Amino acid sequence: MTERSERFMRDTDAFSWYLEADPNLRVTILAIAWLDGRPDYEVLTARLERATRLVPRFRQRPLQPPGRLAPPRWVDTDFDLSLHLRRIDSPRPHTRATVLDFARVEAMSGFDPTRPLWQFTLVENLVGDQSALVMKVHHSLTDGIGGVRLALLLFDTTSGADPGEEVPIPEWDGNTPGTMTLVREAVAYTTHRVTETVRHGLSDAIPTAIHAVRHPWDSAADALATALSVARFVEPVPSTLSQLMTGRGLDRHLSMVDVDFRDLKQAAASVGGSLNDAFVASITGGLRRYHEHHGAPVGDLRITMPISIRKEDDPAASNRITLARFRVPVGVADPAERVRMTGRRCRSARDERALPLSNSIAGALNMLPSSVVGSMLKHIDLLASDVPGMKTPIYLSGAPVSGYHAFGPTTGAAVNATLFTYCGICCVGFTIDTAAVPDPDVLMKCFCLGFDEVLDLVGDHRPVELP
Repeated sequence: MTERSERFMRDTDAFSWYLEADPNLRVTILAIAWLDGRPDYEVLTARLERATRLVPRFRQRPLQPPGRLAPPRWVDTDFDLSLHLRRIDSPRPHTRATVLDFARVEAMSGFDPTRPLWQFTLVENLVGDQSALVMKVHHSLTDGIGGVRLALLLFDTTSGADPGEEVPIPEWDGNTPGTMTLVREAVAYTTHRVTETVRHGLSDAIPTAIHAVRHPWDSAADALATALSVARFVEPVPSTLSQLMTGRGLDRHLSMVDVDFRDLKQAAASVGGSLNDAFVASITGGLRRYHEHHGAPVGDLRITMPISIRKEDDPAASNRITLARFRVPVGVADPAERVRMTGRRCRSARDERALPLSNSIAGALNMLPSSVVGSMLKHIDLLASDVPGMKTPIYLSGAPVSGYHAFGPTTGAAVNATLFTYCGICCVGFTIDTAAVPDPDVLMKCFCLGFDEVLDLVGDHRPVELP
């Protein structure tokens, strides 16, 4: 069944799209599927063509109504798969490093706004007859969890190279909405949104008023708590907390490590934490060591953490996250205490009253100049994301997938660390702004040590090493 889609972007999707105006805030998602062998390219092409028919959003592009009367509208294109799927031979020495070097250029490159916002590249001729699929997608198309759902349209759970059942091409009359049509649709869309907001507001007003009369102090406290929560979401950040990672630029460095899922989860459980708590505490442990290496004092640093607000029936091709910003205890040397403190602060962020208002907050932010939004993002020290992936092995057109690393955008932060679980391994991808971190190799060694000290909470474990 073809996935339902929304004609106009949600405000959270539009927020991601408008960030493209500043290359420092570019929100390109990258993922690399490492393959043992070469996939059947004809089958891969057929599977991807089929996937775009099942999810027509990947055959559309955004079109902005005049004067931002509404968020960008998705419009159909004369879709040509060959412009979005390509295959190349890896350069010498044909290692994973050459794939990462190609991927970093992709991460720094914008999208052609006249075409659908994604690009896949099959990199072949790696050492040992291996290959890799580099997947580049704009964040306005989907988020991490949605991306996993979409990946299941392309990857298989068996080794057979099956192109899948034929799916009809989505209908399109070959026309793009003209200016007057776009204005008319935008006005109708905005009017409908206002009407629905008023209708829901009135339906909620009576019970809210009754509650306020019966419990005036509680109602006032609830309103104040919600207002303060919204204020925390939109509060400008004037400077980085790190005295070391202060620069921001356009160059990126990609790297990755693999951590045993069971070991990391047991380490977290040993001090009453979650996998995410141990992950963030490992990253902050690495940042503490990096600051110590450079003789720079460090206490708390500010983190941006995507929090999923996705519901079961939400379309995969959509952005259902909100960005929470809060402080994490980087300067705490004891890993057990750091995991516990990190857990408390992460849970507090997930309990923010403003979370259900994320789309409305994004709509308000979309009306502000990009410089104002940039002030909220460019002084964040760290961005960390934990994406639940696949528990069982998958295949790409007959080729087994041996690893799956995601590389999220820095979006103004010094570094993005994204954990993607695959078959008992925490595949952690790092996107590093080299203006903030001119020696990324040193930082990566510190991250390995940060994971090791958390894993030491459960005793023997495999050392975390750079590939």
